[in-house]
Amino acid sequence: MGVPKRKQSKSRQRSRRMANRWHRPQLGKCPQCGSSVRPHRVCPSCGYYKGRQIVTIEAGA
Repeated sequence: MGVPKRKQSKSRQRSRRMANRWHRPQLGKCPQCGSSVRPHRVCPSCGYYKGRQIVTIEAGA
């Protein structure tokens, strides 16, 4: 079994762990209505995706 020859430094250890940190979700603007939308998803407020209406959104009563 492979065993490390030297102790890993704290900075190397921390930089390795930084890859697992939490990232906030990236948001874009919907070209149809202008609301914030996560990429590659249907807009929850207007129902459009890539310029086409995918979901019909009814006005809430």
